[in-house]
Amino acid sequence: MWGLSRARAWPVVLRDAELVLRPIQVADGWEWSRVRLRNADWLQPWEATVPPGAGPGPTTFRELVRGLQRAARAGRMMPFVIEVEGRLVGQVTVNNVVRGSAQFASIGYWVDRDVAGRGLVPRAVALAIDHCFEGAGLHRVEICIRPENSNSLRVVEKLGLHEVGFAPAFLHIDGAWRDHRIYAVTTEEVAGSMLQRLRDPCGDQSHESHQ
Repeated sequence: MWGLSRARAWPVVLRDAELVLRPIQVADGWEWSRVRLRNADWLQPWEATVPPGAGPGPTTFRELVRGLQRAARAGRMMPFVIEVEGRLVGQVTVNNVVRGSAQFASIGYWVDRDVAGRGLVPRAVALAIDHCFEGAGLHRVEICIRPENSNSLRVVEKLGLHEVGFAPAFLHIDGAWRDHRIYAVTTEEVAGSMLQRLRDPCGDQSHESHQ
């Protein structure tokens, strides 16, 4: 069962009109770095960092991608870039894939400020969640968000994910251990697909109940 799920899950390209999620590649280095550099101030407050004493992380984009690809081949994650009309504008990563009795994963994301506010991130995350459920056979997906991150909080609100907990000092972000609010969704809560629910929230009673 695990082998079949992994084969369906990765590598894969997900599409919704002009929006595409595809596996990150070493060849993305120049464009990825350009977008990240231009958005450095916008992204820094929400960036994961390595705590003191934890050892060095990857030092080059190639090392970063090779590490992500190894983890993806092992079935532990699914690292996507977001493209809009062929332009790289962000990233959605399915992290911490757990099989066995859990069948669980978490999702993180970032986007170019130039395209923020156009509804692209909710659509991209909805595509990723649908793939987690339908393609990878997972049962539950979590998104953990700093309480101060109003943009990300709007994403989970639009998707109708409900808050399931609060984790003090949960992740090392922007140089310190930060509290996070935890949102989650299971397959049983989604009627049809997350993308469909995003487009027609009034047609899904479970979405309405979490507003």
